[in-house]
Amino acid sequence: MSRSSRWSLSAVTFVIVMAILGTLVERATNKVAARIDGQFGYTPDPEGTRAFLATLGDEKFFSQAGAEAMKEAKGIDVFLYRQLDAAHRARYGKPFIVGRQQIGDCTSWGGMHAVAVADAVSWSLGKLPEPPLLPATEPLYGGARVEARGKPGDGAQPYGGWSDGATGYGVAKFLREFGVVYRQKYPTVDLTEYSGERAKQYGAYGCGGQGDNGRLDAEAKKHPLRHVVAVRTWAELAAAIESGYPCTLASSQGFQSVRNKDGIAEASGTWMHQQVAIGIRHRKNGSPDDLVLILNSWGPNWIAGPKVPADMPDGSYWARRSVVETRMLEDAWAIGDTDGFKYRDLDHGGWLTPAPPETQTRTPSPASLIADTYKLAF
Repeated sequence: MSRSSRWSLSAVTFVIVMAILGTLVERATNKVAARIDGQFGYTPDPEGTRAFLATLGDEKFFSQAGAEAMKEAKGIDVFLYRQLDAAHRARYGKPFIVGRQQIGDCTSWGGMHAVAVADAVSWSLGKLPEPPLLPATEPLYGGARVEARGKPGDGAQPYGGWSDGATGYGVAKFLREFGVVYRQKYPTVDLTEYSGERAKQYGAYGCGGQGDNGRLDAEAKKHPLRHVVAVRTWAELAAAIESGYPCTLASSQGFQSVRNKDGIAEASGTWMHQQVAIGIRHRKNGSPDDLVLILNSWGPNWIAGPKVPADMPDGSYWARRSVVETRMLEDAWAIGDTDGFKYRDLDHGGWLTPAPPETQTRTPSPASLIADTYKLAF
């Protein structure tokens, strides 16, 4: 074999090897990109947000719809995850553990968590006859991408497209104009377990997916959430949470993945993401800062570090007021009760010591929760 022939063979081999390596690198890169994209999913739409606000009449903001709650707020520390955990234990026989989104459907997870907490608070106050089911995220995601944008919800065409993401107001609008679909079996679909693949399809075809013909929209309308309003100030956010009304937070603000000694995650980077605010702590009550507790949708292990109080959910963190009120309230929404946004004294004030060990294993009874609204006196 001549030198030129050997060189040609080597060159061909090199080209083939590099092509294979290039393909492998591209696939790996695409997988990483898909994984990163699957953590987020918030697509801002300021014009759409303003248009939705215009439909809410004279009670667009919590300061208007929740005027009583604003006036009566005492500035106490509140931990709404305790009602959520108690309701989950009573309903499912096990503690609440945050799930993990599989595609860019974070907006529906933030909305789902908000409704779950609102329902749990209502149950703890004796307003629901039994502990509530968790809401399903997939119908909410599809509804935010299709029905809430004024597109047909018949499932005939992929009106929402196949990209990931939705707006914060889209979730709020679907909850307000349609309602909640809960995690259970229905005649046409079993929604007992979360499915990222189903969420993807619903995101294209709307609530219920391809060929649903509006059946799951009809289920949503059996559980309407008429009281959903905008939150645009720290005072509104704090008053809403104090009275037991969780708030969705859609923004571009990111955070570190390690909490400090006070349970705080410092602001860092960019996340196009929706989460939910479910707790409040005030500097005047002894905390190092005014803080809001944010529950994420990346499972329980994405963030490490101390928890304060010790029973705060894995996968959650405290965020500083200076970050939240300046960067996270452009597309934020409070979830109300059937009676709107009345002031409710949940009596959570000042309990910042670590949770007693027995709270890790004992199941709170509805009676003790309603009687003493989670002072852990059982």
